[in-house]
Amino acid sequence: MSVIAAYIKRSGGINSEILKAAISDTVRVSTKGLTLLSIVASTSPFIGLFGTVVGILETFSHLSSQKSAALSVVAPAISEALIATAVGIFVAVFAYTFHLILKRKAYELSSVLSSQADVILSQSTQEG
Repeated sequence: MSVIAAYIKRSGGINSEILKAAISDTVRVSTKGLTLLSIVASTSPFIGLFGTVVGILETFSHLSSQKSAALSVVAPAISEALIATAVGIFVAVFAYTFHLILKRKAYELSSVLSSQADVILSQSTQEG
């Protein structure tokens, strides 16, 4: 049973307010996780960058306790620190992509439900 049909059945009649409530409720439920996905997409690069900064700071603190600072010692530690940034960007790209895809699907759902509601209203006014 469709969402609109369930609302009509519960309310016992067809009117524009019932149809708007059905559409609003459906869109609200279908977009429930988009806020969290948006937060992940926007903050993950910064978390990765923070990991990189912490890794570089740890590398420099280890270097200060050693007598020599050769590139062969510094390079592996810095490359490990940069992995945090790469992971953050990787997560952000996928989170943002899925956020946009799901947002578009929610818009399409809203459009389809609005069209169905218009058809139902027009049919109910022709019958009445």
